[in-house]
Amino acid sequence: MDRHSVNWQGPMPAVTTPFHEDGRIDEAGFAANVERIIKAGATGVVVGGCTGEFWALSHDERGRLFAVAREAVPAGATLIVGTGAVTVDETIALTRHAEAAGCDGALILPPYFVKLSDDEIFAHFSDVAAGVGLPIMLYNIPGNAVNALSPALARRLAALDPVVAIKESSGDWNNYYATQLAVQDHLRVFCGPSSVFGVPAVQLGADGTIDCFPNMWTRGGLDLYFAPKAGDTARAAELQAMGRRLTDLCTSNGCTLYPATKAAMDLMGLHGGGTPRRPLRRLSGAPLAALTTGLTTLGLL
Repeated sequence: MDRHSVNWQGPMPAVTTPFHEDGRIDEAGFAANVERIIKAGATGVVVGGCTGEFWALSHDERGRLFAVAREAVPAGATLIVGTGAVTVDETIALTRHAEAAGCDGALILPPYFVKLSDDEIFAHFSDVAAGVGLPIMLYNIPGNAVNALSPALARRLAALDPVVAIKESSGDWNNYYATQLAVQDHLRVFCGPSSVFGVPAVQLGADGTIDCFPNMWTRGGLDLYFAPKAGDTARAAELQAMGRRLTDLCTSNGCTLYPATKAAMDLMGLHGGGTPRRPLRRLSGAPLAALTTGLTTLGLL
């Protein structure tokens, strides 16, 4: 397999996982959010990634989320699900579960917490690749996972048969673009922090974008791909500036990204928000007030 084995492209938002107050997954709210985003023009969705709080879900909950997502995502739209785990066996088991559920691909990050060498990371992915048949999207997010997929390592991993794409979420433009140049002939490249530099990424050949902001800033978040793809530089510049303002708003004044995303959805009356899983906490007090003021100033409330 390689980039030509799949047709993945365009904006595929990373969707939230909403929970009821008693901690159970809000399956109806989750499905409603997925359906809304697809109807707005997303070419697919990414489920159970970092935005989807995968680390707070049990194995069985992750598998159930795959099934609910498969029911919600219509034919013709792409469904990528997060199956990364610390061990090879758990990653293989989750990926096989995703394949059985009918998902289109697996988003897999390196093992997290323990610091690994490039050879150890390569061996992990090689072992996983040998045990699964579902197309794999590599996931580079060293800010969360500790272990990074450097451009050189991404190039090595591109030779593994099920690997067809990469989500590059380092947040570092130089690393992003070096990775794109290193693998674009073999893998589809998706820009993770599209709110920060999605426009230049698309202008320079990114196959798509994957970001959390379309959960609350749906039209704008999707158009971070569509505007530069259409050559509308004025619109693209406006959107990129707004994306950076939203990023700053959701990561300052006591806000952290995932709870702020859900809080914004609540303020807008959208499905998919609510209380994050612990150890994350619902925004309240001064951080919530700052978020509300900021969203109002940006014209989103």
